[in-house]
Amino acid sequence: MVTPSDVTSTPAPAPRSLRPPGAADEDLPRIVPRRHVGRRLTAVVALLVLAMVLNSVIRNDAFQWDVVGRYFTTSAVLDGLLLSLWLTAVVMVLGFLLGTLLAVMRLSANPVLRALSWGYVWIFRSTPLLVQLLFWFNIGALYPTLGLGIPFGPQFLTVKTVNLLGPALTAVIGLTLHETAYAAEVVRGGILSVDSGQTEAAQALGLSRRRTLRRIVVPQAMRSIVPTAGNMLIGTLKGTSIVSVLAVHDLLYSVQLIYNQTYQIIPLLMVATLWYIAVTTVLGVGQFYVERYYARGDSRTLPPTPFQRLRGQLTTVRIRLSAATASDARPVTGGDR
Repeated sequence: MVTPSDVTSTPAPAPRSLRPPGAADEDLPRIVPRRHVGRRLTAVVALLVLAMVLNSVIRNDAFQWDVVGRYFTTSAVLDGLLLSLWLTAVVMVLGFLLGTLLAVMRLSANPVLRALSWGYVWIFRSTPLLVQLLFWFNIGALYPTLGLGIPFGPQFLTVKTVNLLGPALTAVIGLTLHETAYAAEVVRGGILSVDSGQTEAAQALGLSRRRTLRRIVVPQAMRSIVPTAGNMLIGTLKGTSIVSVLAVHDLLYSVQLIYNQTYQIIPLLMVATLWYIAVTTVLGVGQFYVERYYARGDSRTLPPTPFQRLRGQLTTVRIRLSAATASDARPVTGGDR
């Protein structure tokens, strides 16, 4: 689109009725878009640098692309990928369920609930994730047994912590508790982004607090929650690689087992990298359409999808080609000679 700032100050062409006899269109002043030389030069330099980087990666024999292709779809790698996806899904679902509960507690009028929610978020956001995982992995040193019974009384059921918490369950617990603290702040920020007049209108209609939160506040808060939640989802997927320190057979640990035997470190790391890139790309596309879904009813115009953007560009090119063809096929008149 040509804006007024991008157009040179040339007079507009005169109407045909006011043109002198024999005057051609080429003889009249035209509106010419301003040429952005610096912008085009920057784009050329950026594309040149990108081409150099891609060339250095593709033609570098140290990456051993044949080895990458051979191990990319092996059963060990795919099993590790499935475990990483399973961990991501479980942690995100449990984290946002508990995080929503903590966000509601933080916004509650009860000072005890507010203090407990704030304390939980403070502790788990202040501790590194690796430290939390190692702590839960060695929880048996603090609590050798866990029991179920009457508080300060007899216990009816006891179980050893070593037999209860394996590496996979430890990873789920550690990642979930860590994710819950961040999810609570994301949900709380989304709820606070909704105008207070919405809640007041619902109360004036006689809606209960729970129904107001579920049917009015949360659907509008999702516009602010979804972008951050999408980033958290991608971060959680990549964060699952840290459970390899607990010998959980995720994608990274499966790749490590292979290159510890073959000593082909770089190509196996490229296998894990390409799988992470592929999955995060799919998640990014899904986040885009989820954002469009929750943006319905907003006053802003929905962003075009990639297919809509491509169709618009093709339409523009077709119109320009049609205009150029019509200009070439225009018959020559006496004024054009």
